[in-house]
Amino acid sequence: MSATVRKLPSPTPSARAPVRPAPPARPPFRDNPKLILLGIGLLLAALVAMITLADRSTEFYPDFLSEVVLYALSVADLTMLVALAFVLARNIIKLVVERRRALPFARFRAKLVAALLGMTIIPSVLVLIVGSELIRNSANRWFNPPIEEVLSSANEIAGDYYEERSGVVADHARRIADALPAERVADGDVGAVRDAIAPEVTEGRIGMVEVYQVHPDAAGRPDVSALVAVEAPTLPRDHERASADRLAARVAAGSTETRALDRLDSGGELVRAASAVRDAAGKVVGVVVASDTLSGELASHSRRITEAYEAYSQLKVLKRPLEGVYLSFFLMVTLMILVSATWMGLYVAKRITRPVQRLAAGAREIGAGHLDHRIEPETADEFGALVEAFNAMAGELAVSRRRIERSRIDLERKSQEIDERRRYFETILGRIATGVIAIGADGAVTAINGAALRLLGLEGPVVGEPIRTVLAREPLEPLRHLVEDRRPGALEPAAHEISFVTGGHETRLSVTATTLVSDAGSVEGMVLVLDDVTPLIRAQRVAAWRDVARRLAHEIKNPLTPIQLCAERLRRHFAQAPPQARALVEECTGTIVGEVESLKGLVDEFSQFARMPAPRTVPTDVHALLDEALALYNGLLRTVHLHRAFASGLPLVRVDPEQIRRVVINLVDNAVEALGGPSGAAADGTPGRITVETQYDATNGVARVIVADNGPGISEADREKLFMPYYSTKRRGSGLGLAIVRRIVAEHGGSIEVGDNVPTGTRFTIELPC
Repeated sequence: MSATVRKLPSPTPSARAPVRPAPPARPPFRDNPKLILLGIGLLLAALVAMITLADRSTEFYPDFLSEVVLYALSVADLTMLVALAFVLARNIIKLVVERRRALPFARFRAKLVAALLGMTIIPSVLVLIVGSELIRNSANRWFNPPIEEVLSSANEIAGDYYEERSGVVADHARRIADALPAERVADGDVGAVRDAIAPEVTEGRIGMVEVYQVHPDAAGRPDVSALVAVEAPTLPRDHERASADRLAARVAAGSTETRALDRLDSGGELVRAASAVRDAAGKVVGVVVASDTLSGELASHSRRITEAYEAYSQLKVLKRPLEGVYLSFFLMVTLMILVSATWMGLYVAKRITRPVQRLAAGAREIGAGHLDHRIEPETADEFGALVEAFNAMAGELAVSRRRIERSRIDLERKSQEIDERRRYFETILGRIATGVIAIGADGAVTAINGAALRLLGLEGPVVGEPIRTVLAREPLEPLRHLVEDRRPGALEPAAHEISFVTGGHETRLSVTATTLVSDAGSVEGMVLVLDDVTPLIRAQRVAAWRDVARRLAHEIKNPLTPIQLCAERLRRHFAQAPPQARALVEECTGTIVGEVESLKGLVDEFSQFARMPAPRTVPTDVHALLDEALALYNGLLRTVHLHRAFASGLPLVRVDPEQIRRVVINLVDNAVEALGGPSGAAADGTPGRITVETQYDATNGVARVIVADNGPGISEADREKLFMPYYSTKRRGSGLGLAIVRRIVAEHGGSIEVGDNVPTGTRFTIELPC
């Protein structure tokens, strides 16, 4: 008896039909019988692979067996142990949590799981202990001392036999080498040498004798060549001469290795020994190589003894790795049984208790408000009837919930529309440049946008504070008086213009106060709208000064020429007068002409300010333009240093070269005068320094020209008026220079700012679009 839990789609508000049960849900992936069969197949395949690997373990190299196979098995054992611990811990924690939550069948499931685990773990641990001891005892019996002694003695006998035969052959080679006449070998007398060695072979004392002649090569090293060889008829024909050549070459070179053993294809072995033939001076003139055969049967027995001993020695080295491999195999099989049995026990316990748990879970889902939750009945017994009743109850609750949901959706839609409208108005207020302040009926600020904060220079939280406290600063007193003087019953908007100074800057605002009245006629507060008219006032002033300049230029310039002509005529008329009178006339007429020239220069500046031509922009190299302008000061500045700091990669800028040159010259002239003239210095006595710098801001697409000096600087109060016409901080001048500079820069679409230089002085920054 079991059931499957599923979720139906959420009902729409217009749904009226009863909820129909959906088709049976697919079982979980881990409950798929095909998956279980696949896991069993993989388990059997792993067992077969482990058995095969165990059978071939003796064929592996010791390093491979101990470093690869044993390590891999240890990692696999550790992984399976961690997996077993994880599965056990996870399910035990789940059982503990289920018991604490008092879930249905929680106690029964805990007891069932404990019984299955006990029936699995206890026998597996006992089998693991007994099997481990059995493997250790078997390994000790495999490598007991009697077998090792027998194999060691047999190997020593075989080695002694080989050593004895090699010694006999070496004695023959040494005796023959001593008996051979060295001069015959050195002369290559084959007949004499053959006659000397033949009796040794024909009499059966040795199987074969080979004589090599030694002579130096081109590099002076000993070289051997075969001189004569005599062998017995009984000697096997499948021996190789190359082995004798190599042995003779080694002995001729002075090597102490004078013996060799060659295995023959016929089954026997050929024992070789070499000895040097020396002349009276002790020089090696030849080499004698004596060879004799060992019978095939005797050599075969010796080889088998040696191979058996070597195999036993290798197997002995593998004792610990083999023991570890077998123990790891056994532990892996045990862990696989434990993991499989544990998982199967938990799976069976879950399959038994799952139906009731799903019904309880369905009840909790309904209690949590998930009324679309259903349980698919899988049987037609009492449990199936209980499931049908549960689904019917959930359907009735869903119908009631649907009615409430429709009402909630309507309310949420209206609330969302109100929120969207509020956010829309907040976005507008945040983006506009006009300041807006909303004041409640109690005199507290209810809303304020960023423009108002910026215009009034307010910082920190303002909303909720009384408007009198917000505007309590002395510069904002005109605005506070405007709010306080507003009559409570005044409904018409009132517009005022106020000005105040903050941070050394004069700000002029156009303030409109509007009273907020509700539909019932009660006053709910006030709205202040702030418009910054400072740029407009500044433009009006500049226009007025331009008109004044035009009138002054017209009215003053007309009488200047007659005055200058009259003065020059008086000078010529009194040229023949007495010296005292002539000197007086020269002084007076010189003063008149000089002042007229000064007035003409002033009138020219007025005219230029009033009628400045539009810039004719062309792509210009700013660095070349600056070099041309600064070249005018070469040789003129004595103690003032003119420093260039040009940025690399500055592109061409569209400017009017003549006008920008005039801007730079004006700013450099002002810097020179601020330092006290061409021979001036800084305020601290250090040499005067003027820096002309360029920068390129690729992000904003602007080029910057900076003129900085280390003079006394400009006060904060004078900076705002610095660019106004006819305002000057110098004792002489018209006050139009910086006004013209600002106008030129503005007509190029740029801006100019003035600030403090570090550590002292003034810094003018011009920004021109690239």
